[in-house]
Amino acid sequence: MPITLPSVRALLRNRGATRYYYPAAIRATPTSSTSPLTIIHHHHHRRRPQFPHRFLSSKSNTMVTKIAVLDDYTDTSPEFFNQLGPNYEVVYFKDTLLPYNGATTPQAIKDELVKRLEPFEIISTMRERTPFPAELIARLPNLKVFLTTGHINRAVDMEAMAARGIPVVGALDTAPGDADNNLNCTAEHTVAIILGIAHNIAADCANVHAGGWQTQTKIKLSGKTLGVLGLGRYGIVLARVFSAAMGMKIIAWSPNLTQDAADERAQQAGLPVETNGVKTFRAVSKEELFSQSDVLTLHLPLSERSRGLVSAVDLQRMKPTSFFVNTSRGPIVVEKDLLDILKQGKIRGAALDVFDIEPLPADSEWRTTEWGKNGTSNVLLTPHSAYGEDESMKGFYRQQLENIQRLERGEDMLPLLH
Repeated sequence: MPITLPSVRALLRNRGATRYYYPAAIRATPTSSTSPLTIIHHHHHRRRPQFPHRFLSSKSNTMVTKIAVLDDYTDTSPEFFNQLGPNYEVVYFKDTLLPYNGATTPQAIKDELVKRLEPFEIISTMRERTPFPAELIARLPNLKVFLTTGHINRAVDMEAMAARGIPVVGALDTAPGDADNNLNCTAEHTVAIILGIAHNIAADCANVHAGGWQTQTKIKLSGKTLGVLGLGRYGIVLARVFSAAMGMKIIAWSPNLTQDAADERAQQAGLPVETNGVKTFRAVSKEELFSQSDVLTLHLPLSERSRGLVSAVDLQRMKPTSFFVNTSRGPIVVEKDLLDILKQGKIRGAALDVFDIEPLPADSEWRTTEWGKNGTSNVLLTPHSAYGEDESMKGFYRQQLENIQRLERGEDMLPLLH
C-alpha cells in the first residue's frame, strides 16, 4: 500500500500539526556539499508544533529537515537534491564506513556511523552499499523516511523498519527507451571484463602507459566453453551473447536447474534448443560446471542459501587455463578460498566487480597483491560498477527527489518496499 501524507504525519511531524505551507520566496545558494531548504509547519490554532528533531533556520525562523545522501561515489545526486530549496539541509557522505553488521567491524566504527546518521530524518542510499541491520536502525531515533534504489534491498532489515513505522521507498531503473536497462548494462559490463581478462587489456594498457609493450599472449574464446552459474535473467543474456556472437559452448548449473528448464531458456533467448543433437544450453552438475568451463561466470542473487556457495572445493576443479568471473555479489564466493587459488596461480585469471567488503579497504589483498607477477593469476578488478550506467543513476536520484516532493504535496511515495 502506498504511503500518503496523512499516514506519515506521525513520522515527519509532532502530533497535532496537520497542515503544511511551503513558501517559495526564500532560496538559499547551495554549496558543493549541502543545499538547505525550509518547511514551515502550521497548527490549526497557529501554534508551531513542538518537533524536537527539526532544526531552526536562522534566516526564516522556520524548521529545516535534514537529509543524508550516502555512498554517491560519482556525484550524481547533487544535480537533483540541490533542486530542493531553503527547507531542507542536504549532506552528502561519499566515504562508506565499514558495515555496522560486519564480523570484524570495531565498535568505534559502529559508533561513528551512528553519530554520522543520528541527526537525519530522511536517509537516501544507493543499493546495498551501507547495510541497515536492526541494531543500527534502533540507534537512529530521528529517522522517519528511508529512500533506497531498486525494487529490493537485502541489506536493510525491513521488519525493523516496519516496526518503527519507517516507510522504505525504492526507485526503479527508468533509463529512456530501455525497459531492461539495468539487466543490459550489467550484462554489457560482464562481457567487457570477460573480454578484458581474456585479452589482457587492462595489464597491456598499464604496460603501454609505463613505457612497456606486450608481455603476455591472449586467450581466444571462440569455440571454448562458457559455464553459467545461475541461468536466470542475467545468465540467459550472457549465454546468448557468447553463444551467438562467439560460438562458445554453453553449460549451466544452479541448485534447481533441469535440462527441460535450460531448453526453455534457450528458447527465451531466441536460440534453438539443440543443433545437430547438441543442446544449446546444456544443464550439468556443479562438479562438471567447474571442471569443464573455460570461463565460469556467476549470476545468482545473494541469499542465505547462496552465501558461500562457491568454495575451494569447487575452485580447485577449474582448469589451469580458465577464468572465474563474478558480477553478482562477493559473499556468494568464499573470498579467502578465491584469493588462495589466485595467489597460487592455479587458474589463468579472474575478473571481479564485487567483493565481501565494499569499497575495498586500502590494505585489501585485492589491492596490494601484484597480480600477474611472481606466479600469481591475472586479476581484473572493477569497483562494483556493472550497474552504474549514467541514465540509470540519474533516474534513481530523480525518483528519490520526486518522492520527497510528493510527500510535500501529500501524494503517494512509490514504490513502497514494505
